[in-house]
Amino acid sequence: MSLNVDIIVWAREKAGYKPGDPRLLKYFPKLDEWEIGIGRPTYPQLERLADKLKVPVSVFFFPERPDFPDIEETFRTLGSTLLNDIPPKVRLLLRKARAFQIGLEELNSGQNPANQIITRALQPTINSSVDSIAEEARSFLGVSIETQLDWKDTDIALKEWRKAFYRAGVYVFKDAFGKENNRYSGFSLYDHEFPLIYVNNSTARTRQIFTLFHELGHLLFNTSGVATDNDDYIDSLQSDHQRIEVICNQLAASALVPNEIFNEYFEEIRGLRRVSEDPRELASEMAKHWKVSREMIYRKLLDRELISIVEYRDAAKTWAEQRTTRKGGGNRYYNWIAYLGREYISLAFQRYYQNRITFEQLGDYLDIKPRNLNRLEDYLLRSNS
Repeated sequence: MSLNVDIIVWAREKAGYKPGDPRLLKYFPKLDEWEIGIGRPTYPQLERLADKLKVPVSVFFFPERPDFPDIEETFRTLGSTLLNDIPPKVRLLLRKARAFQIGLEELNSGQNPANQIITRALQPTINSSVDSIAEEARSFLGVSIETQLDWKDTDIALKEWRKAFYRAGVYVFKDAFGKENNRYSGFSLYDHEFPLIYVNNSTARTRQIFTLFHELGHLLFNTSGVATDNDDYIDSLQSDHQRIEVICNQLAASALVPNEIFNEYFEEIRGLRRVSEDPRELASEMAKHWKVSREMIYRKLLDRELISIVEYRDAAKTWAEQRTTRKGGGNRYYNWIAYLGREYISLAFQRYYQNRITFEQLGDYLDIKPRNLNRLEDYLLRSNS
């Protein structure tokens, strides 16, 4: 796939730069020439340009200008307060996610491979019971309580929930949002055929799992969403949008730990100790049992008036300070597999071996340099064995 110079123009305009802008020419002296087809940037130059303009490098090879709606249009339900605060790195990941969504559409010839798509099968309203929405969603995902409790740890739990979402027609991608952006735990991009969730891999596994279900809530209401660690913005939203945000939080908690079963388990262990003696230890024990966050369990205790709002906030703050950002590094090929998901990577390689895309296009769909593709495939096969 050859470089599309018109996309360079589009990316510059999208980023708010005028032709000949000195802020860009300082770093890319030949940018004006590239835009009219005189010469072309090297791949490293293209990577730096993509980073500067906050777009995925793969879009420069699209046959035509991509359909990247403005962030205000995509997340119209979030209100101006949260929208204005979204940092450049997260905005870049939003565009990157949209590029993957376009890739999914092209690689699948426009049709989601799932037998049924959860966002079509379930059609809740803002007046629907949250517990009933959660029960229907969990039933559709096909994960029983017994299965969840049998998972060894949160790493396995996250992988298994991700597989369940894929079977339900929802693709999950991951990335490290950067230490400075860890208040953002993920976002979702609604699409009738290829709904997508993007998760911040730097957050705790339990937070990633909660984010999956929170963003599933947005997708069920046919909206895109952004998940943060602070819900203060909810009060500034319009009434219907405010209700959806509240439902998304409640849905995640109810789906991961159904209230009826939580009550039964809670009553069982409450007979062994008094909640008031050490509620934080109790929350930690229950969180480990369900493979969820302590904050989520504490919220359930708060809703039942077993702890005060002061205790809840103090504990949540303490636990947040205890958490450390997941360190980067490690094997980059395994990181790519974790970020993109083996289903998406396998699909792209399959289309390459079917001669439906070229080797260069394969790299574009995976947003990986072609020279790294063979080793990526080796690691993919190795991780499957």
